[in-house]
Amino acid sequence: MSVIIIGAGLGGLSLAQGLRRAGIPCQVYERDESAEMRKQGYRLHIDDVGDTALREVLPPNSHELFRATAGRALPRTNIYDERMRLVTALEADGVQLNINRFTVRQILLRDQEVRYGKRFTHYEADDGGVTAHFADGTSVRGSLLVGADGVNSPVRQQYLPHAQVVDSGLVQLYGRLPLTPATRKLFDPEMFAVFSMIIAPDRTMVGFAPVDYPEPVADASARLVPDLRLRDHEPYMTCAVGARRETLGRSDVELAATAPADLKKLAFGLIDGWHPRARVLVEHWDAEATFPQPIRTSIPVEPWPPSRVTLLGDAIHAMSPAAGAGANTALRDGAALASALAGAPLLEAVAAYEAAMVDYGFAVVRESAENGRRYLGQNPLTTAG
Repeated sequence: MSVIIIGAGLGGLSLAQGLRRAGIPCQVYERDESAEMRKQGYRLHIDDVGDTALREVLPPNSHELFRATAGRALPRTNIYDERMRLVTALEADGVQLNINRFTVRQILLRDQEVRYGKRFTHYEADDGGVTAHFADGTSVRGSLLVGADGVNSPVRQQYLPHAQVVDSGLVQLYGRLPLTPATRKLFDPEMFAVFSMIIAPDRTMVGFAPVDYPEPVADASARLVPDLRLRDHEPYMTCAVGARRETLGRSDVELAATAPADLKKLAFGLIDGWHPRARVLVEHWDAEATFPQPIRTSIPVEPWPPSRVTLLGDAIHAMSPAAGAGANTALRDGAALASALAGAPLLEAVAAYEAAMVDYGFAVVRESAENGRRYLGQNPLTTAG
């Protein structure tokens, strides 16, 4: 058995780590030119699901490094109104970790063979295997092709053309606020939580969460995985301003062409008239770290017959961030598929994986959509077709 993985995001790398741990050959192909090329967000929330998956796929010292570089935020989500009055605090159980997205990715990339600059175009499958074709004219053949290529997945578009990903009606402007002795004073102790939201009546939101390292990252790396040098190590507060698309008043194309400093100004304008303390959060953004992110969601579909092609992560169950579950579910997919392939013949393994993944994956899509509708004004989730 050999596995072709399209996409070097969290889910694809989770799968690759799990396969290598099981002794199953695989190769990862990524369209970006490098791991650092695209901004995909800053802080990740990792819960029991994600932590269990990482424990299953990573070597023990790599998993220990992940835990050593993840912040132990207060296990709650705070919801404030635009006057900074606490409306409610949602308590959480189990593992609740905040970590830099790129830190997790660097750990998952350890000992991986990723071929960058490989844009997948299409595949051809037969009874003996599957061939993946790339834009540079090259191709590769394997036993199984896994589309881990994100919300715009070309693999999904060919394999399950009826599986839709739609606009949620929301756009977020992501920013980052360095945590220094001065900026820490902007936050009350209870604000160093898993997540906090300030929500206005029109559902415009400021969301923020800390990434605060338990020990110096260089020390943790040297102690646990000396051959891996983690680059990102300065603590920060991730901070996003989100709004309905019509409130924002700009198209995706216009937002993509807007300079980071102007995006920061746009974010600041969205919270005009809010409590000064809310506004000061955006004032302290690192302007050059600001970028836009339209929020989309998949539409749940019925199970399909297993084959030599399958999907994981956002490629099949993209979701809004309103449940904090996207990364955890992608990591779970990678671990689940690796475990299934290690324990059964290929098609049986794919069938078992897909039966479970369709169930838990779309359950989280529905939960995320409902949370997004309730708190942020997300469009109601429609049905397939």
